[in-house]
Amino acid sequence: MTVTGPPTRAARWSAVRPWLGVAARLGLAAVWLVAGASKVGDLAASGRAVNAYQVLPYDVATVVGAALPFVELALGVLLLLGLATRLSAAVSVALLVVFVAGISSAWARGLSIDCGCFGSGGQLAEGQAPSYLPEILRDLGFLVLAGFLLIWPRTPVSVDGWLSAEPAEEDEDE
Repeated sequence: MTVTGPPTRAARWSAVRPWLGVAARLGLAAVWLVAGASKVGDLAASGRAVNAYQVLPYDVATVVGAALPFVELALGVLLLLGLATRLSAAVSVALLVVFVAGISSAWARGLSIDCGCFGSGGQLAEGQAPSYLPEILRDLGFLVLAGFLLIWPRTPVSVDGWLSAEPAEEDEDE
């Protein structure tokens, strides 16, 4: 009979990390699906929300605003399935950095806008105050989830895992 001590920190991390990845993947999938679904019904409003940041020409802002909900929905579906997880995480990181920079820029320039992250966005009505700090902190939290998946993309219960036929736990060096 072999007596073993308590599991090491590395052993605990190896056991927990894949399931943290599942939580990060599904959480980020939900964020993208809700964000995209909230905008896809009114693409013109999404374009106006992007234009409210005043960083792109109007025509470019409306095209970006119309395309953004579909990108968000695609990211959400890919992450939900666990398909192309590292690529989806990389695109998520890029989008979230742009979002944080955009919100920070609007705040620094004294604009009074709703970010449009989960709805139509745009100029706030007279007397309404923007909530830039909570929006930035929220997006930084989402950025942490995306960064985790960028480093450790393989998770249990994912198409990536099924296609590779390798367990997620052996994915330490990715």
